Amino acid sequence: MTTSERAKIRGWLNAHLPADWFDEPPELIIDREEITILGTIDVPSVASDASDAERAAAAARRIKEFRQRTRDRRIEIARELEYATRRKVAWGVRCGEEREMFTTLSVPVMTRLRQPERRVLDTLVDGGVARSRSEALAWCVKLVARNTETWLVELREAMRHVERVRQSGPDRTTDG
Repeated sequence: MTTSERAKIRGWLNAHLPADWFDEPPELIIDREEITILGTIDVPSVASDASDAERAAAAARRIKEFRQRTRDRRIEIARELEYATRRKVAWGVRCGEEREMFTTLSVPVMTRLRQPERRVLDTLVDGGVARSRSEALAWCVKLVARNTETWLVELREAMRHVERVRQSGPDRTTDG
């Protein structure tokens, strides 16, 4: 995903998202197959002495209300954006400490594993950690992501820097 592609998607969303939906510009998480739009909605008022459970329940109610109120328009926006980008669109919101994804895409990924790697997956299945090799592999990916988040953030930033350098270089479409 190039910086200009990301900017085009953000610009498209700025023109199509209702201004009163989110408290700030939504976070966009984009890969080859999917665009996730993650917006922040206002936290409902609760008593100053409210417990964490009360705050979480109020946020959950606020998220549910937002989801129901915006459903038809979100579907319409998603269809248009899917047509424009050839990517599926997923939605989610943050409300205070709560985060809920409304839709997500589960994409099959082919991989070739040698016996030692297959044995790892089979051990997770046999141990009841996962119901299938596919679920075991997804569990492993989540574990790696959680344990290497700082490194992954640095890698993604380095990739963005490389993209910026490429875009500032000579035009690759002209003969030199």
